[in-house]
Amino acid sequence: AGCKAVIVKSFDDGTRDRPHGHCLVAGIKKYPSKVIRKDSAKKTEKKSRLKCFVKIVNYQHLMPTRYTQDVDLKDVVTGDALQTKDKKVAACKATKARFQERFKTGKNRWFFTKLRF
Repeated sequence: AGCKAVIVKSFDDGTRDRPHGHCLVAGIKKYPSKVIRKDSAKKTEKKSRLKCFVKIVNYQHLMPTRYTQDVDLKDVVTGDALQTKDKKVAACKATKARFQERFKTGKNRWFFTKLRF
C-alpha cells in the first residue's frame, strides 16, 4: 500500500485461478534517499539505491494516475516470472537495474519520490 508501480500487463476478464480483474505490476519498495552536496561518492551511491517488487494486484486496490513512464518491462517481467522464487528474484533484479538506470538519468523524477498522503 502506498507504493508507486508500473502496470506491465493487465487481465481485465481475470484468469482461471483469479476470476477478478487484476494486473501484473512492477514497482518500488524502497525509495532512494535525498542526496546532498557534501555527501561522499560512496554515500551518494548508497543513498541512490532502491528496492523493487513484482506482484499481481487486484484492480480494486489500485489508484491510477495521469503519469506515464516509458520503461519497457514486458520482456523482463512476465506472468510466469511469479511461478518460482528463482524467476521472481531474477525479474526483481532486472527491474531494479532498469529503474536504477532511469533514476540516474534524472527522468521521471515524480516516480522516484515517496508517495505522501
